[in-house]
Amino acid sequence: MKQFTFTPTIGLLAFVLLAGLNSSFAQTSTPEPATLRTNALKVISVLPDKMPGAEKDSPTLVDLGKKLYFEKALSINGKQSCNSCHAVDAGRAGVDNEPTSPGAFGKRGGRNSPTTLNAGFHLAQFWDGRAPDLKEQAKGPILNPVEMAMPAEPVVVERLKADKDYPRLFAAAFVGESDPVNYENLARAIAAFERTLVTHDRFDDFLKGQTEVLTSAESRGLHTFLTLGCTTCHNGPLLGGNSYQKVGLIKPYENQADVGRAAITKDDDDKLKFKVPSLRNIAATHPYFHDGKIGTLNEAVRRMADLQIGIQLTKEQEADLVAFLQTLTGKGIKTAGAATGQSAADKL
Repeated sequence: MKQFTFTPTIGLLAFVLLAGLNSSFAQTSTPEPATLRTNALKVISVLPDKMPGAEKDSPTLVDLGKKLYFEKALSINGKQSCNSCHAVDAGRAGVDNEPTSPGAFGKRGGRNSPTTLNAGFHLAQFWDGRAPDLKEQAKGPILNPVEMAMPAEPVVVERLKADKDYPRLFAAAFVGESDPVNYENLARAIAAFERTLVTHDRFDDFLKGQTEVLTSAESRGLHTFLTLGCTTCHNGPLLGGNSYQKVGLIKPYENQADVGRAAITKDDDDKLKFKVPSLRNIAATHPYFHDGKIGTLNEAVRRMADLQIGIQLTKEQEADLVAFLQTLTGKGIKTAGAATGQSAADKL
């Protein structure tokens, strides 16, 4: 996946220039569908069918990972699973739709739980990128004292070995290993399941050539998205997920306590930088921002334009952008309580 290097001085100048040109963008008519598609493909691409590494995952490994993803015995109180905070059953979008998630002891984490849908396409995991891949990410929450709160890896492994099914399932998934039930293999299996959580949406259909699938409002929203400066950060197949950017580039974001990636890198230049969220399924993954403070998609669009580009959107621009973003909801994912079919997990 192509990654974009962002230079603060140049980026700031670009955003200021874009803000100054906002009035002319608002007056630009939306191109014909074929031209609009060509313009979109310059910075956005169809989401691939498989995540990196999925070609090596056996069905047996994926099935084990699915069982572990929903396994509540992986929490100290026997009531929390991966799915508790990253729900993928019943058409849900890999989130719990909470500002921050309650853990095994009721205490909430400090950041909004990101979706696991399409997560294996990201450049790294967690808002601050502290885990390089799905396997390393899967290891964290189980032992996190605020989340699933298991005291140590051996305690987790002991529970799995005491179960009537897991020793057999691990042996089948990790053939030839003398002691297959271990923490590393647990994480490998969960990651394999998560690599199956790929979604496809109407916007993919549009990019593939079905240019009639977008409504007039959705087409206007895409045109606005492409011309307003949104694609500086939200680009590639995920429309994000491939870079770190400062929240509050033009105007400061009110939450200055969470320094973001700087806590990991110890670099002052990374202060208030977070992984740019993917916009895939964004209409179903509210609330928004790393702290879950923004409740609606309309508000998120409005705030992003103001904080990152320095633009006050018109009501039409806001409505059109939201209409476009709703085309990024995967087929089978629920939004506003309405199911459109099976979820990614239910299709397995």
